[in-house]
Amino acid sequence: MKAKNSTNADETVLVSATELAGWLGITRRRVSQIAEEGIIKPAQESPMRFNLKETVRAYVKHLAARAAGRVGKSMSEQEAAKAKLVAEADLKQSKAEIARMELDEIKGRLHRSEDVEAMTNALALNVRSAVLALPGRLAMDLVPMTSASEVSARIKTECDAVLNDLSRYHYDRGEYMKRSRARIGWESDLSSDEEDDDE
Repeated sequence: MKAKNSTNADETVLVSATELAGWLGITRRRVSQIAEEGIIKPAQESPMRFNLKETVRAYVKHLAARAAGRVGKSMSEQEAAKAKLVAEADLKQSKAEIARMELDEIKGRLHRSEDVEAMTNALALNVRSAVLALPGRLAMDLVPMTSASEVSARIKTECDAVLNDLSRYHYDRGEYMKRSRARIGWESDLSSDEEDDDE
């Protein structure tokens, strides 16, 4: 799930029908039904994947329309009233789920694909720089060496040092929180939220 533009707030996050059902609080079968009815549309057919944000918006719009009373004319008033109540409940649940997702992002528990991509790219660039620096670091040391085993041992030592540096890399939830807060214009002071890790 990769964002095409790191500055685009509407990045594409593709999910399966089962995952979408979990996000919307409905069954997998209901996802298939509303897709067949044209209420939601898959972004990818095979395997079927849905754009999470666009699909949630389309479903919320559908529920809002139902809640506003724009239901089928063939329904009796009692059925329409019941459908409206169900739609209002579904709408509230969907809005609450969206709010929870936004809160999880701010607290560093849910990450945008663009942030994961940026952090992964930064790590890859660090590794690339370390590897490209090896020839310059080793050139003068290898000149006086006469045996292949001595050269091999020296190169292995430097490679091990690069790998050891890489092994010390750790996931930094705080960095993701800073990125999320910067995106919405909040301060990046994390001290109060770091106490909430297990909420």
